[in-house]
Amino acid sequence: MSDAHFKHCSICRKAIDFGADYYRCSVSTCNRKRLELFFCSVPCWDAHLPEARHRDAWAEPAKAPSQSEWNQSQSREPSQASPVAKQTAPGASVAAQPRRIVTEPATSEELPRDVLVVVSKLKKYIRARSGMNTSDTVTDVLSDHLRDLCVQAIRHAAEDDRRTVMDRDFIAILAKR
Repeated sequence: MSDAHFKHCSICRKAIDFGADYYRCSVSTCNRKRLELFFCSVPCWDAHLPEARHRDAWAEPAKAPSQSEWNQSQSREPSQASPVAKQTAPGASVAAQPRRIVTEPATSEELPRDVLVVVSKLKKYIRARSGMNTSDTVTDVLSDHLRDLCVQAIRHAAEDDRRTVMDRDFIAILAKR
């Protein structure tokens, strides 16, 4: 990047000068440090939408910093390391480690009681497999069964000290049966 321009348009590559008006995407994933998108005009912003597939987005007007402001922010940036990027050595104080916020699990009254299966697909499968009809009460029973499986898979993931429930959690549960 040359010193004569703030950034280049992410679509047409036109230079965005210091102090000039430009546009940013309102979606946070388009504004991450590794993928900062800058647009010289609304039509250029609009051109990125087919690839981005945003549900709801708009072009946010922004103003480029002056060259002196930009130089000051660039000179400060290397000294301000992200706390997440810091590697803590074994035995280091807990205060130096990134903070992890864990919320309390929802109580059974707060949990949604929605149907967890696609009723039309379930009925279609049973009809194709056997030619039989399916009662409407089947979906509640299946949803309760799926909730129970999910609770067991959550426990299995927690035992492995993970915060992501994976297919292997369900496979482990089903293998026990």
